Amino acid sequence: MNCDSFNDFILEVQPNIVLFDRFLTEEQFGWRIAEHAPNALRILDTEDLHSLRHLREQCHKKQIPFATDIWIRDTKTKREIASIYRCDLSLIISDFEMELLIKTLRIDENLLLHLPFMVDASDIPKQTKLFEERKDFIFIGGGKHLPNLAAIKRLKKAIWPKLRKQLPNVNLTVYGAYLPEEILDLNQDLNGFKVFGRAKDVSEVMQDARVCLAPLSFGAGIKGKLLHAMQFGTPSITTTIGAEGMHGDLEWNGAITDKESDFVKAAIELYQNRIQWLEAQNNGYKILRNRYQKNILVKKFSSKINSIRKNLTAHRNENFIGSMLLHQTMASTKYMSKWIQEKNKNK
Repeated sequence: MNCDSFNDFILEVQPNIVLFDRFLTEEQFGWRIAEHAPNALRILDTEDLHSLRHLREQCHKKQIPFATDIWIRDTKTKREIASIYRCDLSLIISDFEMELLIKTLRIDENLLLHLPFMVDASDIPKQTKLFEERKDFIFIGGGKHLPNLAAIKRLKKAIWPKLRKQLPNVNLTVYGAYLPEEILDLNQDLNGFKVFGRAKDVSEVMQDARVCLAPLSFGAGIKGKLLHAMQFGTPSITTTIGAEGMHGDLEWNGAITDKESDFVKAAIELYQNRIQWLEAQNNGYKILRNRYQKNILVKKFSSKINSIRKNLTAHRNENFIGSMLLHQTMASTKYMSKWIQEKNKNK
């Protein structure tokens, strides 16, 4: 796709709207869209702020606290923010990240739209398994996502031994596609730490469990595993990073703590206390109703697109930084793309 034939494709199609999947895609193809379909609305789907996730991971590896100043100075941050400015609209999945962009970097709110995961009413079972019908803890997360691997190791080394000591007949099941050998090797049936591969049915395994554990130490965006837990009536214990941008001012569906001793204590209490568990489950349903209803979010997204398209010229005139970046830095992303094209010719 990264060749001149893409230009011909764009000229032929003349799209009204173009969606870039993450800023790396915009860097490669944004200049082609701007040149060959200048009237197309350019939308950047950030998924999450990749620069934020990257810097938090680096700080975690170096065992230093993350600071916003570190993020602001990083090259990847500058690239991602430049991509946001070059687009007409950027979709931001987390309200924490919205606040970071608006209050810290002073990005015009008109260039951004908070658009979290969309949950349809039909995606939430009318009835889930009862407290008494459930047992064990669960962790679920893909093996290609480094925060998940770090969380599994943290569970195995620091959290599960203490939990198992207090609840000797309870197990922890770990599910995830593409789990590497180092994680699969952590399986220890005798100690109740069971590592599986991909879950065939998230609804089934999540409803079998009584509590979801997600001790995430770094990452960005919002967490699908915790949203699934809410959908299927499973309270969760997580960290500040895990719950970040997910619940606003609403009570969490379980507990949020970064201290491992408090994490263990909260997990035991939630596992054993039926009344507390039901309250947590209800909190999850409230979060879903108030923040993730698909029909409301679709209308919000559609309204924003229509509003910008009707006033696209004025919208772009108000984004002076974006037009400046298109003028000055278009060449750098353009010629990076052309370099890839030339390199591929030699293969």
